[in-house]
Amino acid sequence: SGDSTCILWDVSTGEVLTTYSGHKGDVMSLSLNPNDKNVFVTGSVDTTAKIWDVRTGKSVQTHVGHESDINSVAFFPDGKAFGTGSDDSTCRLFDMRCYAEVNKFGHDKILCGITSVDFSRSGRLLFAGYDDFNCYAWDTLGNGGVHAFQLPQPHDNRVSCLGVAPNGTAMCTGSWDTLLKIWA
Repeated sequence: SGDSTCILWDVSTGEVLTTYSGHKGDVMSLSLNPNDKNVFVTGSVDTTAKIWDVRTGKSVQTHVGHESDINSVAFFPDGKAFGTGSDDSTCRLFDMRCYAEVNKFGHDKILCGITSVDFSRSGRLLFAGYDDFNCYAWDTLGNGGVHAFQLPQPHDNRVSCLGVAPNGTAMCTGSWDTLLKIWA
């Protein structure tokens, strides 16, 4: 949100249950842990990603490393790590168990921001949508300096969102060109 918080709402009454405060800038993205309903991650323009415990209402980890706004966060399929995408032109992989960045994905020729990230079902690939109309896949086991592949037909404007189907058989990208593209 624009006030640097996240809010848990009671959808039936419309009342605020918990307000999560701790970021020093707008919160741009949130991802729920797929294996623990009590944990979520946020990414912020303050360049940090925070892990939150729903039960306490507190941040339990703060991950640093990006040099600009974090626009997107997504949990790794096993829920023990998460990926981020930033205006600094990099994606990063953070492991919550060792409280550290374990990989950085970027290339000297990719100079634009990242708007959205998501993992393949296995977690082997990290997909990222970019301001330059492209979507790249990064090998999470690779060295981070070379993308695994680029989708063959970029959009005609920035990629604003992407998501991988729960069964892993397709990915959808959305763009400011008003199109959704399904990649299967």
